[in-house]
Amino acid sequence: MRKRIIAGNWKMNKTIVEAKSLVEALRKSVGSVTDPVVIICPPFTVLAEVAMALKDSDILIGGQNMHDADSGAYTGEISAEMLLTSGCSHVILGHSERRTLFSETDRKVNAKTKKALTVGLTPIVCVGEKLEQREAGITEKVIEEQITGSLDSLSEADIEKTVIAYEPVWAIGTGKVATPEQAEEVHVYIRGLLADEYGNDTAERVTILYGGSVKASSADGLFEKDNIDGALVGGASLDADEFTAIVQAMK
Repeated sequence: MRKRIIAGNWKMNKTIVEAKSLVEALRKSVGSVTDPVVIICPPFTVLAEVAMALKDSDILIGGQNMHDADSGAYTGEISAEMLLTSGCSHVILGHSERRTLFSETDRKVNAKTKKALTVGLTPIVCVGEKLEQREAGITEKVIEEQITGSLDSLSEADIEKTVIAYEPVWAIGTGKVATPEQAEEVHVYIRGLLADEYGNDTAERVTILYGGSVKASSADGLFEKDNIDGALVGGASLDADEFTAIVQAMK
């Protein structure tokens, strides 16, 4: 059975005081939930504090990005080892905001993914089309290019340790949500691409999340679909009650 996951991407939000307050609330509401796996991805500046606050709970921690080098003259960057020693088990890679605002390519995402796997971090690799690409009818072409490029040369063992998040760019931070049918269609396509490369058995073991303005009100419909294994939640993860409701919808 595939692992089900609800991950919260806090993005550039929450000071240390605010983060500790949110984590305290989440620890009370979902701190002992193991199915789905609950992951929160705070800013780098609060990782250590959050890890300490979540000690002995079942909530896992992820980074929002990382560099593919071990160390060096990369001002402002964070290494995989830094994430690990701050308490992280996961890392988000290739988020559309990284691709769009910081010009990250599939090749770069691939290098980061390989580095994450090498050190023992679980990569959450994001893919998704822009509105103009969906309207042009090239969603599958875009997804195939991103999956192929971002996961290039990964072994069967590696792909089973990788989580994929389908996030239609047109639905991120816009309040628009892909319908369950639209989301499921792309999830099925992604699983088919994995099956072509690694075989059906392996593809069936890969967790594929949906992301894009996920809220408690839309969660039930999404989670009813066979190939949607959870969610990568943005803005709603900043509200303890809303995030808890999404976890409960999957639970």
